[in-house]
Amino acid sequence: MRTANVRTIVIWTLVALIGAAGWAVLALARGEDVSAAWMVAAALGSYAIGYRFYAKFIAHKVLKVDATRATPAERLNNGIDFHPTDRRVLLGHHFAAIAGAGPLVGPVLAAQMGYLPGTIWIIAGVIFAGAVQDMVVLFFSTRRDGRSLGQMAREEIGPFGGAAALIAAFAIMIILLGVLALVIVNALAASPWGTFSIAMTIPIALLMGFYLRVLRPGRVSEVSLIGVGLLLLALVAGRWVAESSWADTFTLAPSTLVVWLVAYGFIASILPVWMLLAPRDYLSTFMKIGTIALLALGVVVALPTLKMDAVTDFASRGNGPVFAGSLFPFVFITIACGALSGFHALISSGTTPKMIQKETQVRMIGYGSMLMESSVAIMALVAASIIDPGLYFAMNAPAGVIGTTVDNASQVVTSWGYSISPADLAQAAKNVEEASLLSRTGGAPTLAVGVSEIFSKVTGGSLRAFWYHFAIMFEALFILTALDAGTRVGRFMLQDMLGNVYRPFKNISWKPGLVLTSAIVCALWGYFLWVGVHEPLGGINQLFPIFGISNQLLAAVALAVCTTLLVKSGRLKWAWITGIPLAWDATVTLTASFQKVFSGDPKVGFFKQRSVFQDAIDDGKVLPPAKSMDDMHTVVTNSTVDGVLTAVLALLIVVVIADALRVCVRHVRRPALSTLSEAPYVESRILAPAGLIPTRAEKEEARDAITAARS
Repeated sequence: MRTANVRTIVIWTLVALIGAAGWAVLALARGEDVSAAWMVAAALGSYAIGYRFYAKFIAHKVLKVDATRATPAERLNNGIDFHPTDRRVLLGHHFAAIAGAGPLVGPVLAAQMGYLPGTIWIIAGVIFAGAVQDMVVLFFSTRRDGRSLGQMAREEIGPFGGAAALIAAFAIMIILLGVLALVIVNALAASPWGTFSIAMTIPIALLMGFYLRVLRPGRVSEVSLIGVGLLLLALVAGRWVAESSWADTFTLAPSTLVVWLVAYGFIASILPVWMLLAPRDYLSTFMKIGTIALLALGVVVALPTLKMDAVTDFASRGNGPVFAGSLFPFVFITIACGALSGFHALISSGTTPKMIQKETQVRMIGYGSMLMESSVAIMALVAASIIDPGLYFAMNAPAGVIGTTVDNASQVVTSWGYSISPADLAQAAKNVEEASLLSRTGGAPTLAVGVSEIFSKVTGGSLRAFWYHFAIMFEALFILTALDAGTRVGRFMLQDMLGNVYRPFKNISWKPGLVLTSAIVCALWGYFLWVGVHEPLGGINQLFPIFGISNQLLAAVALAVCTTLLVKSGRLKWAWITGIPLAWDATVTLTASFQKVFSGDPKVGFFKQRSVFQDAIDDGKVLPPAKSMDDMHTVVTNSTVDGVLTAVLALLIVVVIADALRVCVRHVRRPALSTLSEAPYVESRILAPAGLIPTRAEKEEARDAITAARS
């Protein structure tokens, strides 16, 4: 046996042992202190094994990626939407586009159930479901000229199921964009540091785009150094601005932020992809991955202890103060991004397939990016699990439950079995220079406290407030990159839908259609955002409760399309690869949908909540979170809308899955009747590595090509 083979076996055996050791400690430890480093070990070991073996098997054995086949970016290159993009830049863009609020917020909220259920779902879910979905959707969309998910459903499943998929996907996309934008507004309002730093990423990205396109084409390393240097300068300058006379200029009201976000989303959607979107997302990836890598390193150095229980009593009782509902199915709904997310399928069938250079890169970009996002989710869960559980519940329980004073909050949280004194609650807020940390719901502040806890143990406690505010700004940057790419994908989806009625819209670079559809998409999510900012119970706030369910319903559409395409393309024996995740996701999400619509618990069921509040209105009573009778009527309206929308979306997904099953059965029985809308084969003239680091064979191929060109 060659030395190289022995070395490879030894390395991967060690990786497997590290991951197994992490899992063993997390699963078996009860009653003793457990270091968060074991959670990191379990995750990284599992990710490495999954990428090296399972992803490679799917890419080469199942999908049979073809390095000689030209991608849409090469065949249809127009410099606007279709543009062959260096794999490193595209990896950054794709990761930044998919990594929005979900991997940061969902795991923090799910920590209510304990750290173990979330850890299992995040790691197992991404390896066998989320990353598989992203890679397979990217592959099939690349084979179909970058078609959107809804359009692929229409062409491959049929007009009936396809129409349901188109409507569901577009409606869910608007909801997701509105929620993402609301999180950004909440993070940046009254934050001059965050606003300035994030605003500066736009001119930096424009400089990078022109540098790669005009000044120094192909010089990715050079532009990366320039971009990262300027980004770090912007981060440091942001704090200077916040402490200077310029602070008022960059302290924006929520309504002003809404206008700027809508304007930015529109501009980012219509500009050539190489000019702003790709370089900005690539730039932000350095900060995202850099921060998460430093956080993981901080865990290894500081070795913080997991203070949250492995499984809490709320997991079985289903009456948690953070969110109501039992462990199954609601942990799997709360943790979406980081494990399995339908939003990713929209990016994988949106901007990325129009920019990818080679089919062989789908493994790195599709599967690899999702593993990167999952690592973000794990670090978010770590951050939530290392802080005092009493502080966690005081931060994430609503004011209507724990009150508005530290004394009352301490009493309520202690009654749940998690003791924390009023002095400790006050000191925790003082440590991060906040007036109060009570009821700072939404997950972001909890993550920031956890990040400050880890970093301060490495750099010193005096910097705790700095790291807290850095984390808040970091989260806003994280989410904004999903908003701009999502708006562009929404434009693609609307163009595909309208193209079924008026054919010029099929050409996604047709200027009138490009501008019109971008404006419509921005107007839709912008409207819900505007109302949500001005009415605490209205606008996008009205739709926020169905954010998680709608995202997972969209994943069911993506997995149904992937399974159908595997069957129709002659890969029936491999249909289980997406079929099993589809069955799991459909079971979880439809169960959650049923409970949210019909549960008799008013904290869970929308219609039961409507009934309780309507009865209170009839009796002249005001119930929290309402503060007036007008609010009571708004809650009734919201519950009705959410219940009806949840039922409609669930029904649409059932139609898609049923129609997909019909098509699969028909193909198995009579394969001659099936047709594929795959683009014809065209030989590629581009030479590009499949991974970040070129293999020896790829280096030799590149040298031979250079020699041939010179001769």
